[in-house]
Amino acid sequence: MPRSDRAREYSWNPSEENSLVGSIVQEEGHIYSLAATNDLLFTGSDNNHIRVWKNLTEFSEFKSNSGLVKAIVICREENNKVFTGHQDGKIRVWKTSHKNPRVYTRAGSLPALKDVLKKSVKPSNYVEARRRRTALWIKHSDAVSCLSLVEDQGLLYSASWDRTVKVWRIHDLKCLESIKAHDDAINSVIAGGSCEGLVFTGSADGTVKVWKREVRGKRTAHSLVQTLLKQESAVTALVTSHVAVYSGSSDGVVNYWEMGEKKVLKHCGVFKKHRLAVLCLAAAGELVFSGAADKKICVWRREGRVHTCVSVFTGHTGPVKCLAVAEPWGGDDEDGGDGRLIVYSGSLDKSVKVWRVPCHHM
Repeated sequence: MPRSDRAREYSWNPSEENSLVGSIVQEEGHIYSLAATNDLLFTGSDNNHIRVWKNLTEFSEFKSNSGLVKAIVICREENNKVFTGHQDGKIRVWKTSHKNPRVYTRAGSLPALKDVLKKSVKPSNYVEARRRRTALWIKHSDAVSCLSLVEDQGLLYSASWDRTVKVWRIHDLKCLESIKAHDDAINSVIAGGSCEGLVFTGSADGTVKVWKREVRGKRTAHSLVQTLLKQESAVTALVTSHVAVYSGSSDGVVNYWEMGEKKVLKHCGVFKKHRLAVLCLAAAGELVFSGAADKKICVWRREGRVHTCVSVFTGHTGPVKCLAVAEPWGGDDEDGGDGRLIVYSGSLDKSVKVWRVPCHHM
């Protein structure tokens, strides 16, 4: 719903074969997070806004009281509830109106106020936080950097610069577990996907860790089963694809692992084309996408254990902070339904760009 006080423009060029086909520019907010579902794109920025786009046209918007929007996930099992992670350490929950799908209202926050009040009475519920302060174990005490859903288990994972991962039950918004996972800020958490029952965390401490999830009645328990990486450079992004796990780091390198015998992940190689830090990763089929502080997006095609850079997307004038891959186009779409993949990239240049990757790259 465009307003006169907002400077925004968009463009669309559906005829391009394998390149930039559209862009959104909004002058009042750097893009820090993206999520794509069905025909909608959600963007989060540092001015606390979450905007919803349909065919590159603004469809809706909603705003938190405070806190840069660092992460967005959409829960389809819960009527497309939207969870957002913020710089102020809070996770906010949003829902659409049944009468008007353009209207989003806040449905709560994690943890719920009633749980905070209940837990705050008991001294044993407080743990040591940063700067010698104490905090309730169910609350993040620093920025929420990333979110990951396991919808078939009804679980949401949040990771924070407070070095913890918290596990939430979606239907009642309860915190089930808090894991002190790393020695420094956690930048990425990936749960679910092809590596069922495993959760991956990447941190500024230079490690990637693997956690095994066990569901015990109404509770969860996570145990550390493997440390995949120990390096000086910070781990800045993670993604899973098939039986492979990829991590991007501040030195511009992407490491990857495959599941080996006895369900142990084995390091299989590295690849690099970025000059600066890899800030985000995405994957679809045999393709891996890496966005970086050098303003570029590399498209990697996997053949066996060899990864070849088949395209480099340029056009952003600031670091590429987030990526989202949409379902292939098909059916009655303008491009004739040839199954091209749509990739969205968000940048600190205040723009979202839309890229199309043809089938022969996959």
